Amino acid sequence: MNSTTKPEAYGELPEPMTLKIQRLLPGPIERIWAYLTDSELRRKWLAAGDMDAKAGASFELVWRNDELTDPPGEPPAGFGGEHRMQSRITEFDPPRKLSITWNSTGDVTFELEPKGKGVLLTIIHRRFPDRATLLKHMAGWHMHLDVLVARANGEEPAPFWDGWSGLMKEYDARLPA
Repeated sequence: MNSTTKPEAYGELPEPMTLKIQRLLPGPIERIWAYLTDSELRRKWLAAGDMDAKAGASFELVWRNDELTDPPGEPPAGFGGEHRMQSRITEFDPPRKLSITWNSTGDVTFELEPKGKGVLLTIIHRRFPDRATLLKHMAGWHMHLDVLVARANGEEPAPFWDGWSGLMKEYDARLPA
């Protein structure tokens, strides 16, 4: 995990307890913006939740990871079928930047940048409280983005939970203790 990581690769830590992960997606930029802001599109790769298109707006994210892929794979012990989180939009600059609060684990910024016929999506998640939370989110963002890439390309993604479990092991091995 270093600064030469390609958009299709693993997340990196540009500073302690801050994750940066990127993916190159098929454009146009407005299409990928919709995958970030439209509840029905976002639920296909991350979490549902209607949001008002303005800074300061509160909203709820609702994860149903078992519904992201068919089959979903085997969920790890302790993960329920649904998870909810209150959030708030802190920056809304269509179609380039969306920043939101992320419960007790800081904030998340989504940035979109045109790259030829594609769009580079950069996610920066700041202020993880500990290594265990960081690892879960590194594997989670990686797998959720793999689902987004597949969906944006009109393909079926690999089973979510199987991928997440494998990525947990890989990130644990990559991340210094």
